[in-house]
Amino acid sequence: MSVSLADYRAAVTAPGAAVPVLTSAVGRFPVAMFSFATLLYVQRESGSFAVAGAVSAGSLVGVALGSVLQGRLMDRRGPSRVLLAAAALFALGAGGLVAAVQARAPLPVVVAIALCTGLVMPAMPGASRALWERLVPAGPRREAAYGYEAISLEVFFVLGPGVAALLASTPWPGTGTAVAVLATVAGAVGFALSGPVRGSAPLPSTGSSPWGAIASPGMRTTALAGLGFGLVVGAVEVGVPAVATGLGEPWLGGALLSAWSVTSVLVGVLYGMRPWPRALHLRMPVLVAGFGVLVLAMWLAGTAGSLVLLVIAMLAAGGLITPQTTGHSLTVEVVAPRGAATEAFGWVVTAITVGAAVGQSLAGVVVEAAGASGAFLAGGAAGLLVGAVLWARRRTIEGTPSAA
Repeated sequence: MSVSLADYRAAVTAPGAAVPVLTSAVGRFPVAMFSFATLLYVQRESGSFAVAGAVSAGSLVGVALGSVLQGRLMDRRGPSRVLLAAAALFALGAGGLVAAVQARAPLPVVVAIALCTGLVMPAMPGASRALWERLVPAGPRREAAYGYEAISLEVFFVLGPGVAALLASTPWPGTGTAVAVLATVAGAVGFALSGPVRGSAPLPSTGSSPWGAIASPGMRTTALAGLGFGLVVGAVEVGVPAVATGLGEPWLGGALLSAWSVTSVLVGVLYGMRPWPRALHLRMPVLVAGFGVLVLAMWLAGTAGSLVLLVIAMLAAGGLITPQTTGHSLTVEVVAPRGAATEAFGWVVTAITVGAAVGQSLAGVVVEAAGASGAFLAGGAAGLLVGAVLWARRRTIEGTPSAA
C-alpha cells in the first residue's frame, strides 16, 4: 500500500490530533539527544571517549528497559498516569546525573545513575504511535500516520544528536543535557494531559505470555531489525564527531549529523509513495544490509582522507534511515498482539537504543584504538551481519494477519 501527501495531511490534522502531535514532537525530540548530549558532556569533563561511551551506554540501556516496562503499563492502565509519573522521576534522575558528573564521581556511580535516569525517561515514542489507532481509521491514513511517526522519530534520532553537539560547544558542555531534559518533561506532561490521551482506555489483550509482545517470532524479527539499525547509527554518531574533532573543528560533527536528517526526510517521503521492496519481509533485510554497505563507504572515504567523499557517502546512507524506521512501525502493525501495541513498539525502541548503546560504546573503543574512521568499519560490518540474519528470518513476518 502506498500513501500520498494528502494522506499525511489528513492524518496530522485529524480531529483531536493537534495537541498530541505538537506535544509528542516536543517530548520525542530528545529521544536520542539526551544520551548523546550526555556522551559529549562526559567526554568534555573527563577527556575520554571510552568513559563517555560507557555512561551514554548506561543511559541507553535504561531507556531500552524503560520503553518496554512503561509500554506494558500504558497498555494496561492507559498512558496519562504512567507518563506523568515518569516525567517527575526523570527530572529528579537527570538532576542527580548532572551533579555526579560535576562532582567527578566514580565511573560506576555515574553509569548507575545514568541507567536509572534512562529507565524513567518517558516512553513517548510508543505512547505517541499507539494513539493513532484511536485517531484515524485503518488504511492509507493510518499508514501515513505511522509514516509521520517514523519520519519525525528518525529526524529526532539524527537531528537531536546534531543539536546536542552544537550545544556542547557552549561554555558549559552540559547545556545539551539540560535542554533535552526540559523538552522531555514539558512534552511528556503536555501529551499526558491532552484530551485524546486522557480519554484513552486500554484495549482488551489477546496475549497471555509473560514475555508479552516479544513472544511473537515476528516481533523478535522486527526487534532484530531495530537492533541492527541502532548499531549502525550509534557507530556513526561517534565516528562523525571523532572525525570532526581530529580535524580541529568539533562543531562540524553536529553540522554533519544535522545535515543527515535532510536527506533522510526527503527520501523518506518519496519512499513512502513507492516503497521497495514492497513486501515487508523482504524490505527490512535489504535496507539494513544496504545501510551497512553505505557506512562501509564512509569508512573507505575516511581511510582515503577525503572529507568530501565522506560527506557524500554519509548523505547517501542517510537516505536509508527513514525507510527502515517506517518499516519497523508498519511491521509492528502486522505482528503485534491486540492490546499490546505500545509495548510492542517499546520493544522496537528498546532494540534501537540497545543497538545504539552497543554501537556507541564499541565505536568509542575503536576510535581510541584505531582512529576515527574505524567506527564506520564497525558500524558497516554490523549492518551487513544483521541484514544476513534478517534474511534468514524473513518468513517469520510473511503473511502474518494484521492485528488491526
